[in-house]
Amino acid sequence: MNKTWIVTWETYLRQIKSWSFLSLVLMPFLFVGLTFGISYFAAPNQSENDIAVVSSTPQLRQTFLKQSHVTTTNKYATLKSAKAATKRNDIAGYLILTANQQRVTATFHGPSAVSSGDKAKIQQFLVATQTQLNVQQAKLTTTQTMALAVQPQFTQKLQKHAASDKLAKMVSFYIIVFFVYLILTTYSSITAQEIASEKGTKIMEVIFSSTTPRKYFNGKVYGVLLVIVTQLLVYLLGGFAAVQLAQHSSVTIDFWKQNTDLINQVLHNLLSVNLLFALLAVLLYTVVSAFCGALVTRVEDAGKAAQPVVYLNLLTFVVALAFQSSPTNTFVTIFSYVPFFSSYLMPLRLINGAATMPVALISLAILLATIVGSMLYIGRIYGGLMLQTDELGFWGNLKRGLSLK
Repeated sequence: MNKTWIVTWETYLRQIKSWSFLSLVLMPFLFVGLTFGISYFAAPNQSENDIAVVSSTPQLRQTFLKQSHVTTTNKYATLKSAKAATKRNDIAGYLILTANQQRVTATFHGPSAVSSGDKAKIQQFLVATQTQLNVQQAKLTTTQTMALAVQPQFTQKLQKHAASDKLAKMVSFYIIVFFVYLILTTYSSITAQEIASEKGTKIMEVIFSSTTPRKYFNGKVYGVLLVIVTQLLVYLLGGFAAVQLAQHSSVTIDFWKQNTDLINQVLHNLLSVNLLFALLAVLLYTVVSAFCGALVTRVEDAGKAAQPVVYLNLLTFVVALAFQSSPTNTFVTIFSYVPFFSSYLMPLRLINGAATMPVALISLAILLATIVGSMLYIGRIYGGLMLQTDELGFWGNLKRGLSLK
């Protein structure tokens, strides 16, 4: 067993020190960081969106600043300073408030029209202030005043987050599908090429003289599995840091507050049994990729070794996309238990509520049994595969490899 872990550790260290692994791990963070950076520098200065408020009635001005919820600044209180700031583009413009015994008016001055949201807030403030002025001028009794203060009532009875749930399911599905596809394609190619590059070399005879082919094969698979787990841990830690940043960054805090429920639902779908399906899928494809790599008879063909697995992954990916809106389809139900397909289709059913946890555990058990069985079988014939040098073509090598005992 010690020799297995020696191979595992050597494979693990070689992989995590490679530029391909570093680029694969760092690329999402570089992309997110670049997006944040561009958004930060591209976003206009907050003060450039502020509106100065000028009024000959200080109380009216202070009331507007406190109650209107408009993006205002208290920095420019005089007409002269507000005009100068607008000319320098330090603010978006200035609002002049006036009031007499009969009417309240507001006039905006600026290079561009005030935003629709701020316009609505200004009008709401003017209506409320004008109503108070009208009541004062009418000299109504307390009862009459209370009668005028009665407001209409509007309520909504919506289905339980129907639109949000649908969007969360769709976002979760696409993240899982594309994540699994990219990871499977990457590690299938890495594993197949690494095994194929050793094919036919004298070093294999030396290695097999000191350890069994099964232990060497298992060590290779365990090493790649540790690399995958390392990458997932980096993503989880980096994702946690990104969430904390998004909750406090001025660039994303508004977006986060508006979509908290949606984001929580997506995170719940990702950090669940679906993650285990993704991990086991990568392990299964890694085992099959190692088998394909061992079928290659020439080192020059190492680049082609992963093609069968890549094509199989592409097929399952396309099938998942084709049935994304039909989680209850009979084909989806049946193939959600079939290894290779289950890693795409069972998360699709779980996300959409078409499958229960016991059903998912059955699919996981089948997937895990397939992985263990494949490792036992390939480990038994691995020595014969690696020492086989006859050029029979892929299908000929496959037929011969399956006939080995």
